Amino acid sequence: MAASVAEQLADGAERARNSSAAFRETAEKLLLDVAGLCVAARGMDYTRAALQAWESGGACTAIGHARALDAGGAAFVNGTAAHGEDFDDTFEGGPVHAGAVIVPAILAISEREKLSGADALRGLAVGTEIMCRGAMVAPKRIHKAGFHPTAVLGTMGAAAAVATALNLKKEAFVNSLGIAGSMASGIIEYLTDGSWTKRLHPGWAAQSGIRAADLARAGFVGPRTVFEGTHGFYYAFARGPGDFTKLLDGFGERWVAASIAFKPYACGTMTQPYVDCARRLAKKLRLDDIAEVVCEAAEGTVHRLWEPLAGKQRPPNAYAAKFSQPYCIAAGFVLGHAGLDAFTEERVRDERLRSLAAKVRYEIDPDNPYPDEFTGHVRVRLKDGATLEERQAHMRGGAREPLTRADIEEKFRLNCAYGGWPAQRAEEFLASAKRAFDSRIDLGPFRE
Repeated sequence: MAASVAEQLADGAERARNSSAAFRETAEKLLLDVAGLCVAARGMDYTRAALQAWESGGACTAIGHARALDAGGAAFVNGTAAHGEDFDDTFEGGPVHAGAVIVPAILAISEREKLSGADALRGLAVGTEIMCRGAMVAPKRIHKAGFHPTAVLGTMGAAAAVATALNLKKEAFVNSLGIAGSMASGIIEYLTDGSWTKRLHPGWAAQSGIRAADLARAGFVGPRTVFEGTHGFYYAFARGPGDFTKLLDGFGERWVAASIAFKPYACGTMTQPYVDCARRLAKKLRLDDIAEVVCEAAEGTVHRLWEPLAGKQRPPNAYAAKFSQPYCIAAGFVLGHAGLDAFTEERVRDERLRSLAAKVRYEIDPDNPYPDEFTGHVRVRLKDGATLEERQAHMRGGAREPLTRADIEEKFRLNCAYGGWPAQRAEEFLASAKRAFDSRIDLGPFRE
């Protein structure tokens, strides 16, 4: 009997354990980015709701909160907070937010089980790698089927991460994935009205991964063909088979996820280069002179970021604005940024932004390389008939132009300040992050 995809991943995970040190630099950046975002969102209404709604207490930390939770609860709250402002990492090749899923799952299981930092690193590396590689198996099709890739792929990645960190044997690792396939969920209907459900997807995936691995460790059995089976993961969430070489080739030896992108702006992934283009153009013109803004866009992004166009030009609330290309481009022109302050309920009603967003439309570029590259294009027609144009061939913060460790640390400090942490506490967390994978992870000092 040929080895299933899950069984091959189990074999690769064993190899990855021995090479995970090569992923440490990326892992530390992910830890800092996610922690800073948890602090930034700790006072948000959706984070408070997530914390209040979780019944079980325990010994695990929701970063920036006094109440300790069980592992599932800590993973859920931290994952929800980390993704809440859409300012977390992404992956070129398939837009998934791996850090907001895998980091909370690993932090929670590490605190509960008192795992070594080395095992935490191994789990984080394997889970992140499987999640990113999984996004390339059936590019664009998960979104087209109406599911959020971070939600469904995150559940599988989290299960693999926890199983690896717990040193589960091959059979239990495979069962963890098999069980996780029945826990994966997350639809994208939030796009209709800017409601909150996207925010909980990483947290739900993180706690689901913990549940799946716990069940497998206790002897529960899941399908070994969970990925490729006729009724398996990709048939369910991508409406057909996929290219599993993207998932398996070099897994455990070559770290695809080392190219994870860190966002400079607090909005949708594919919007980032467009904001850069708008910011550059804003320096060359007067906003009152703009007659029209036309952007070339990838067909695969239109249903999420551009349509219905009238609704995207006038988003109903601040969260919906994060997934509105017209609004984010207008923010780049008017504000010169698309940071956290660009997405408040007061800001989204600013007539300067609304009037400019109403002038922004798109044309489909059939040659756009999405999802392999996230590109930007903004062309402005002025009232006197002149045109100005900017293009960007890649996402700033991604593989072609990565943010440095110093950039990530500065983003972390700013997010902590936004969330009300004193500068000293932020510096203490920075110091702890540098040794997190050398000793047992303890987030207790960062409860309040």
